[in-house]
Amino acid sequence: MPHSLHDSSLHDGIPAAAPALTLFQRDDCHLCDLALEVLAMARVPEFESVFIDSDDGLEQRYGVRVPVLRDEGRGIELDWPFDIARLQAFLAVESPA
Repeated sequence: MPHSLHDSSLHDGIPAAAPALTLFQRDDCHLCDLALEVLAMARVPEFESVFIDSDDGLEQRYGVRVPVLRDEGRGIELDWPFDIARLQAFLAVESPA
């Protein structure tokens, strides 16, 4: 289910047409809660939360790395830890060639 944190067309340098983002996380994960706080403070407009706990493939890929923010459109990932500045730099990165 997507999270809508902010509806403004532009806030803190993050456009409303930001790429589709997925936050891979676990249930009862303190670091995941901290990542959600950073996303809220940065006012990331929308992202999908995917819980890896019951998916063997996602568990194998992200198990020791969660939380991980993935930009689905550009195929790039941001591993924890990240702060607002690092998150904004990640969102501004050009697509890989």
